[in-house]
Amino acid sequence: MERLTMSIDDKLARTFDALIARRGYTSRSEAMRDLMRREVETAHSEVNPEGHCVANFSYVYDHNLRDLAERINAAQHARHDLVIATSHVHLDHQYCLESVFLKGRLADVRAFAEHMGAERGVNHSHLNVISVEIGDTHRQGRYHRHHGHMHLIPRS
Repeated sequence: MERLTMSIDDKLARTFDALIARRGYTSRSEAMRDLMRREVETAHSEVNPEGHCVANFSYVYDHNLRDLAERINAAQHARHDLVIATSHVHLDHQYCLESVFLKGRLADVRAFAEHMGAERGVNHSHLNVISVEIGDTHRQGRYHRHHGHMHLIPRS
């Protein structure tokens, strides 16, 4: 493990300490590692759209809007190669929250999310992406066959 040292002004340090305490971190180091991972992942996905990912696309929609639920369902069926599963929550009499779990090429996953988020009546959409490497190897280096499926290994 490599050690990094940095200097920041006192006000920023106090603000950061308050933030990480609210989020439940026990150390600045773990909080900084998470921030760094997030930024590295963002930068990686911007320059590597042909890479693969797993993702969660969440959005709120008005289920009373004419044909919207049917259009959402049709879009998910049209990209059944990307959609792993969905989770649906009724927020009230009008709005639903849905999360769609996806896997596939980053460019395809982003295009799907952009299409869904642009539907009239879909609000508050957010795509959370984690780049993966596709392989038939475990972290310990052992190889074995998976009868038609591969591991999706999160990037470190």
